[in-house]
Amino acid sequence: MSAPVPARDALQPGGTSTAATGLLPRLAAEAFGSLFLAVAGLGVPLFSIPQSSPVPSALAAGLAITAAMLAFGHISGGHFNPAITLGHLLAGRIRAGAAAAYAAAQVVGALVGALALFGILRTLPSIPDSRTAFDTVAAGFGSHSIIQAPVAAVVLLELLGAAIIVAVFLGAAGREGGTRTVAPVAVGLSFAALLQVGQSVGNLPFNPARAVASAVFSSGWAVEQLWVFLVAPLAGAAIAGLVFRITAVAESPSPLVDVEAEGDGVGEDGDADAAAADEVVPAAAARPAGPGGERAGSVSEAQEFFDGKRS
Repeated sequence: MSAPVPARDALQPGGTSTAATGLLPRLAAEAFGSLFLAVAGLGVPLFSIPQSSPVPSALAAGLAITAAMLAFGHISGGHFNPAITLGHLLAGRIRAGAAAAYAAAQVVGALVGALALFGILRTLPSIPDSRTAFDTVAAGFGSHSIIQAPVAAVVLLELLGAAIIVAVFLGAAGREGGTRTVAPVAVGLSFAALLQVGQSVGNLPFNPARAVASAVFSSGWAVEQLWVFLVAPLAGAAIAGLVFRITAVAESPSPLVDVEAEGDGVGEDGDADAAAADEVVPAAAARPAGPGGERAGSVSEAQEFFDGKRS
């Protein structure tokens, strides 16, 4: 059974679906991509000169996102951020079960990346306290903010930044006829620009997985303030996802078909069917185009009759 969702579902950068890929490879791609983002996003500021400009670390994080999306976007869609996954869920582009699995894989990947950096810090004789060093990259507000930003300012900035990033991702990934480089470049540049602002305020990550990873290896105050960096970006992502869902339904309420119902069981042990169970695609996208480029309507129904799919 498929639930009504907007015109596209679980799009990769470039506008194609991930339904042909099993869930396990997608989770591995999300975990490894999140690991890469944590190493780049936390490692550059950790080993940079203190009080240096936020531009190098923000640019490194943006480039890492672009590279990860180019490398793994064709497998999982290239979310690497629970906020982006939530936006896809509310926009109707991924099912709830797959979204929860994505978020778990992203958090695990980010934690492994942060653990690797923490282990490197423990080997450096010039850094006696690794947790204190991680405090310099942990998200915080009030006395733990570089400019003493209050919680209200941090919440608003996290909410706004996450909403912008999710909107950019959903808009770029859903471009008709777009190439696979459109979404990675757009999302990477957006992250780089917003991180320059966020790091100047209080190391705002606009990514709950990265916030968890940095807080776990920092002092106790980081875990106490972590709720802000979980709730605010997810709220911003929810706003962007719902806006895209509403506007997509209003613009193109196309009929849907369940990929699971029309799947042929490609792959061993039904991996493709298992992946298809997490996702649905529009009926127009599931049927081949006619000779003139139009979607086949009655032709497809006739073909389904001769294929035994209609009685």
